[in-house]
Amino acid sequence: SKSNVVLLFFPLAFIGVCTQELCSTRDDIKKYEKLNATIIAISVDSMFTLGKFREEQKLPFDLLSDFNKEVSRKYDSLYEDFPLLALKGVTKRSAFIIDKQGIIRYAEILVDPTKLPDFDKIKEILDNFNKS
Repeated sequence: SKSNVVLLFFPLAFIGVCTQELCSTRDDIKKYEKLNATIIAISVDSMFTLGKFREEQKLPFDLLSDFNKEVSRKYDSLYEDFPLLALKGVTKRSAFIIDKQGIIRYAEILVDPTKLPDFDKIKEILDNFNKS
């Protein structure tokens, strides 16, 4: 890949903390571009839901549907029982940095869905990649 990837798993479109997280990322997109990073966000929502969410929130990065939960399971980012809404099989909020060689260089999997990833740390790691 030509850039590093910040892979963001989020529980569900159209709920408060998820909207806050992705809109904050949207607002910082120029910083991520300067850090040579591509943002990709994933949830178990359908591609139709994610398309509407992306359109309404004007998100300038890809939202991918993991409706079958295969990717979320592989990244250990799936709540079998989602603690907030009594749903089963919802994506855990988590963040990964994958470098240009395809190696995971940072992983943060949050147990509490009301918490956000440490975006300052993510930007610091990306900045360090560019210095080396």
